[in-house]
This record gives sequence, C-alpha cells and structure tokens, in this order.
Amino acid sequence: MEYNLPESLDSIMRNYQKTGFKWFKTLAEYGFGGILADEMGLGKTLQTIAFLLSEKGNKQSMVIAPTSLVYNWQSEIEKFAPELKVLVVAGSKKQREEMISDINNCDVVITSYPLIRRDIEEYKEITFNYCILDEAQQIKNPFSVNATAVKELKAKGYFALTGTPIENSLTELWSIFDFIMPGYLLTHDKFTKRYETPIVKNGDVTALKELNKHINPFILRRLKKDVVKELPPKIEHKLVVEMTEAQKKLYAAYLDEAKNEIDEEIRENGFNKSKIKILSILTRLRQICCDPSVFIEEYEGDNGKMEALQGILEDSIGQGHRILLFSQFTSVLKNIRTRLDKNNMKYMYLDGNTKSKVRMDMVTEFNEGDAEVFLISLKAGGAGLNLTGADIVIHFDPWWNPAVEEQATDRAHRIGQQKTVEVIKLLTKGTIEEKIYNLQEKKKEMIKNVMDEDMNEDNIITQMTQEDLESLFV
Repeated sequence: MEYNLPESLDSIMRNYQKTGFKWFKTLAEYGFGGILADEMGLGKTLQTIAFLLSEKGNKQSMVIAPTSLVYNWQSEIEKFAPELKVLVVAGSKKQREEMISDINNCDVVITSYPLIRRDIEEYKEITFNYCILDEAQQIKNPFSVNATAVKELKAKGYFALTGTPIENSLTELWSIFDFIMPGYLLTHDKFTKRYETPIVKNGDVTALKELNKHINPFILRRLKKDVVKELPPKIEHKLVVEMTEAQKKLYAAYLDEAKNEIDEEIRENGFNKSKIKILSILTRLRQICCDPSVFIEEYEGDNGKMEALQGILEDSIGQGHRILLFSQFTSVLKNIRTRLDKNNMKYMYLDGNTKSKVRMDMVTEFNEGDAEVFLISLKAGGAGLNLTGADIVIHFDPWWNPAVEEQATDRAHRIGQQKTVEVIKLLTKGTIEEKIYNLQEKKKEMIKNVMDEDMNEDNIITQMTQEDLESLFV
C-alpha cells in the first residue's frame, strides 16, 4: 500500500525519514505498534510529526515527553506542521483540568511524564488516536509509576521513540513492548524465563534468534553513518590527566578508607543490599578526581583536571571553536563557571533548575554565536537539545552508562552540523575514572547480542556485579 507524505514536508524530509513515515503508517494500518529507535540526531521528532499530520482529521493523538522537552515538541510542530492544533497540558491542577476538558478541540495533546502520573484519572474516559512516548526509556522499569500510568492510557495505537531502547537489561525492552503491544512478548515472568535469563546468563543463541525474530519487525533503527552521508564524522578520544601531588595524596588516603568501608558494608549486608552505599562511596572518589574542593571544603591544592581543561578551552576558543562541556556534578560545573568568570570567557549554564522555556531560548542564542562555552548538567541537558553551534564536546567526568554520554555528544553531532565534531573525554590517570572507562568498554557488547548488527551503535552498561566492583580497585 502506498502512503502519501504530507505535501508540506516532502521537500524537507530526507529519504530515510520518508521511509520512517511509511513505517509508521504501515504498522498503524495493520494495528501494530512500534519503536522508532534511530540513533540520536536523525530526526525522530520530524518523522513522528509527519505521521501525526497525516492523521489530522481523526481523533486527537497524545505525545508524552520528559518535562524539559514538552515545549520543544510544541515548537517543532509549530515549525513543521503549523496546521496541527496543539494543546500543551501544563500548569496548576485546575488549569490542567480545564485544558483536558477542552481536549476535543485539538489535534495533538502534549504533556510530561510527571503530569501524566498525576492526571491519569482525568484521561480515563478518553480514547486517543495514537499515543506516542518520547524518550521511552522513561518507562524502562515496568514497575515504575511512569510505566504504570502510561499503560493505562487508551488509544487506537501506540508508538515509542528512543535512541536507547536498552540501557541496562532486556526487561527494559520488554517494558516498552508492553506499552506498544501489551502481551506480545508474554508476561514479564515468562519473558524472563524464555528470553532474558537464557540470553544474558547462559548466552543461549537459539533464544536470542527467536527474540530477534519477534522484535525486529517492530523496531526501526538507522545509524548516522549509514543514512546521513553528509553528516561530518565524529572524532572521539580520551585525554588522560595527571593528578596534582595534593590530589594524589588525598585520593590515596580516601581510596584505602573506601575499600575498608565497602568491605565492611558487604560483610554486614551482602553485595546486593549494599549497592546504594557503595555507589555513594564511589561518587566521593570520583569527586576527588574532578575537583576535591566540592568534597573537602578546606582543600586549597591544585587540580590536574581543571588545569587541563583551562588549556583546552584557551586553545580551542583561540582557534574559533565552540564547546559543550558536560558533567554530572552541578557542584563541579559551578566551580568551572567561577573559573570562566575569572578568565572573562563567555559561557552559558544549564542544569535541572533551568526552566523549559529558558533552555530553548539559550539553545537559540548559543547556536547564533552568543557564547563560547555551554556548561551543561549531563542529566538535565543530555537529551533533546539541538546545539550544532558547537564543534567540540568535552565530557569532564565519565558516567557508568556510555549510552548517556553518547546521547549528550549527539547534542552537537546531529543534522545541521557543518563541521567535524571532536569529542574529548577527560580521565584522571590511575583512578576510578580509568576503571569506569574500561568497564564501559567491557560492557558494550550486550546490545550487539540483542539487536542485529545494524542496530547496535547505542552502547549500554549492564548492572554492576561484585566482580566489576572489585575490578575498580585492582
């Protein structure tokens, strides 16, 4: 069957995006759901908007997105499909109730995961045309409030968008399938017995083939290197930095203390019950690597990583480059901010407290050349922002899950980028940071085993085992 792309988008969309539109329409025609799992930056939003536009005239559809992306969806629809009437459900409880009562006068309803949790009762009597989850990894835990709430929504069909359908376990994939086609991958218990345990624990090739046979028709995943030949290459390298002598002494002293504390915790409570405590101890070690002053108030020594960063920034800005700098520690970002102020470097700053509308204005201003450096909290700004004005990405500290880092990198390395993007990962030598990097490399194989080779660029990290933990201290 031939599906006609909305005429207004024909000259805008690339061929692979038109294929994505037809994929949406084909699955919808036969009553199936699907996961659009294109690599970050390939325009999942645009493909979805084309689908929603083609459905104009039917009942309204629902898009659920992270809070930070709600207004991004609104602006993208206004840009590419202004004929669609959009209702953003936000504001106070009373305001939201009034909006929901007027829901029949729009084509697309957009709301956030936190608000769908609170408002789910208000939607009980409504059946949508299609319900679409953006950043669908938000329901990766099938027992979470997010997952439970969205699975109560009624619609003719369901789709999920995510560049990382699996981050840690096969259960995450099951949970998304349980949204798009409930029951297709069995109950969670049966799925675990038939697929997850045999594949992950036993390396069962037969179970893996059977799972792939079931899921592949409903997952569409394309990689940048395959479909956007004009997108400049991404050059990645790690930069290993030496700690200062003061840092080394501090790190060595705390490392011994950390080992003893972890050993005692595991002895008393067992490994599985100690994970939260262990992670908090490891976090302190990582803070010493990044900036000891965020962990020890009276610390007045030098900082190897900050010194290295200073050199990179001065050289890069001097050569006309513009930089995105990610860290998971807002306390570290604030100290970097202080250093930039002292050196009169023009920068922007975004963390979890930055309002959605403000962040969109900042994105526009940065892309227009309004700053040299953009400091961004990894968790707050790692997804949904288009920052092609930058051509250098610095990861100030490594995160356990490389998929999260890649998603952050793809704020710059995406459609619209005219330059080669350089990605720099700063690691302190001989510390837990190098161990985390090595653990990332070791853990990157699982997704390759679950999706076929054309679907495996998004790397993941499985949950840490006691053996992994011990390797951090070898």
